[in-house]
Amino acid sequence: MIHKYKLNGYNIVLDVNSGAVHVIDDVAYDILDLVDESLGETISQNKLVKLKEKYEEDDINTAYNELYSLYKDEQLFSSDNYEEYAKMMTNAPIKSMCLNVAHDCNLRCEYCFAAKGDFGTGRELMSLDTGKNAIDFLIQNSGTRHNLELDFFGGEPLMNFDVVKEIVKYARSIEKQYNKNFRFTITTNGLLLDDDKINFINEEMSNVVLSLDGRKEINDKLRVTPNGKGCYNAIVENYKKLISKRGNKDYYVRGTFTKHNLDFTKDILHMYELGFKQLSIEPVVSDPNLEYSIREEDLERVFQEYETLANEIISRKKKGDCFNFFHFMIDLDQGPCAIKRLRGCSCGNEYVAVTPNGDIFPCHQFVGNSNFKMGNINNSNIDHKIKKTFSNANIYSKESCKNCWAKFFCSGGCNANNFQFEGNILKPHRIACELEKKRLECAIMVKAATL
Repeated sequence: MIHKYKLNGYNIVLDVNSGAVHVIDDVAYDILDLVDESLGETISQNKLVKLKEKYEEDDINTAYNELYSLYKDEQLFSSDNYEEYAKMMTNAPIKSMCLNVAHDCNLRCEYCFAAKGDFGTGRELMSLDTGKNAIDFLIQNSGTRHNLELDFFGGEPLMNFDVVKEIVKYARSIEKQYNKNFRFTITTNGLLLDDDKINFINEEMSNVVLSLDGRKEINDKLRVTPNGKGCYNAIVENYKKLISKRGNKDYYVRGTFTKHNLDFTKDILHMYELGFKQLSIEPVVSDPNLEYSIREEDLERVFQEYETLANEIISRKKKGDCFNFFHFMIDLDQGPCAIKRLRGCSCGNEYVAVTPNGDIFPCHQFVGNSNFKMGNINNSNIDHKIKKTFSNANIYSKESCKNCWAKFFCSGGCNANNFQFEGNILKPHRIACELEKKRLECAIMVKAATL
């Protein structure tokens, strides 16, 4: 299987199964319109006749020979040898956890998937005992995994920061005993950041995610406090201070774009102008009937904006002055392992979320849905039937993914979004799919333009 497209003056061909990317001339591009997955040593006469209307015969033969060489080297129309791996890791150890230390928030963002902070279950903070039990549960269920990932999440985790610090302290006190290494992340809206919190985060957190939607007028339209006021002025200086002290440790500033800012390149550039270089902006995931939602009719406009952003990045990279945009950061040389490509985030299998009362869910976006409750860490129970359901979710169990050119990059999409909008974790959400494919096309083109 191949995927070919034209973008920004480049003729790009992705060989789906090998992952090889080729930038080719017009002759080779047109030849690929006339051939299938069984290339012969020479081009057939009837195909040659069609092409001679546009190109010289020597140019056609040269281009065909180059394509045939790629075919023989299994970099064009290569076979799919990955399905056998889909059966692996179906009952994997748990290696990562989203720890919802706060089902409460000091913002009331309109588009919040977590029902403005409490996940629809009532406002609650996690106790230290539950946090310690979560650490014990992760260690006990991690098998021989050495590196364990834990993301402090909410709501707003800084509302329960003393417990965050004690959980980290507890994990550090026992990790060597069990031959484990914890890597912590925290996601915050920044309102409660102060010097103490900044210093602790920069010392202990391998990554930190800072929420900001870009320009003040955009951010403050939907990211508001309980009294309806915007939060931009209260958080930007906090973020600047944190990042100025962070050194080489990972972070990214993450925004959400909605119907209100389909020109989101301006928001990315605004965040860069503030001094932030690791950036992401995600499409809102919400009920299509809401006035700020991205709908089918908005897709073409969003596609244009991704191209605008891609060209901006190319221009800046060539000048040596640029930023990293999360969705354009793809590794075409090696990339994730085969199993990661097949399963994506592995929610409900290698990854779980834990609520303040200890309930276990496949991920933070399933929290509050009783049909997906997997157990409770306080009694160490886990529903292996649900775990098996998610472990069997991969690009070969999702019918619409099997023959999709993007399958090894998106890994079947977000299971939570699939369930929310399609009613089935195995049925990818169309809008999310289309946006992902456009981002990938742009990301590959950026690579081609900046080599």
